[in-house]
Amino acid sequence: MPGCGVAEATQRTSRYGGVDTLRGLAIVWMMSFHFSFDLNWFGFIHTDFYTSPWWLDQRIAIVSLFVFTVGLTQTFTDVSGRPARHFWKRWAQIVGASLLVTAGSYAAFPQSFIYFGILQGIAAMLLLHRLVFRHARAWVLLLAPIAIAAPQLWGHAFFNPPMWNWTGLITQKPITEDYAPLLPWIGVLWIGAGVGWLLARVQFRPLRHLPDIRPLSFLGRWPLTIYLLHQPVFVGLVWLAAHFRGA
Repeated sequence: MPGCGVAEATQRTSRYGGVDTLRGLAIVWMMSFHFSFDLNWFGFIHTDFYTSPWWLDQRIAIVSLFVFTVGLTQTFTDVSGRPARHFWKRWAQIVGASLLVTAGSYAAFPQSFIYFGILQGIAAMLLLHRLVFRHARAWVLLLAPIAIAAPQLWGHAFFNPPMWNWTGLITQKPITEDYAPLLPWIGVLWIGAGVGWLLARVQFRPLRHLPDIRPLSFLGRWPLTIYLLHQPVFVGLVWLAAHFRGA
C-alpha cells in the first residue's frame, strides 16, 4: 500500500501555501486509496489492488507527487539556511515512523509486511541526497532520468533477494504491501530538488501563483502525522462496519 511521509518541520520554512496545498492533495488522494484498500480487505468492495492498472497507476502518481515535494522542500530548506540539526532530527523521526509501519504491517500481513516502503525509501533518498548530491543543485536534473531508467537498464536477478531490494535493481517485484526503493524514486526527488534550485534563481516567484487552498494546505503541513494515524482510524472504522454488518 502506498503511503508517503515527509518532514513537517521543514515545510514550515516554506512561505508558499500552494506547495502545502499540492502536498495536501496528495494526502487526500493517498487516504482515499487506502480507504478503498480497507473496504476491499473487509469485503465491502471487490477489486485487485496488486495487478489492476487503475490502482497501480494511482499508486505511482501518489508516490511521485509526494517524493517530488520532498525534493522541492529540501531545496527550500537549503536556501533558507536551516541548521543541519533540524534535518537530522526529522530524518530520525521518519526512520522511527518507518519501524512502526513495519511492525504494524507485520501484525496485519505477516507474509507480505512492509520492510522497505515509502518511509524507508524517503529516509534513504534524503540521506543519499544530503550527503552526496545536495551541492549538485540544479545539475541533479541530469541525473534524474538516469535514476528513473536504472531499474530497466541495469536490473538483475542478483538484487531480487530481500537484502538487496532497497536498490530497486530487481527483476521480480517482492511480495510486500508497499515498496519504494531508492531507484527509480530518487530520480523523482531529484526532479523536485532541481526544479527548486531553478526556482531559487528567480526567488521562487512562480510559486506565489500556486493557490493556498484550505484545508488542503493544512493537511500538507502534517504529512507524517497523518500518514501514521489515518490507517489505524480507517481500519478501525471499517472493522466496526463489518462487525455490525455481520451482527
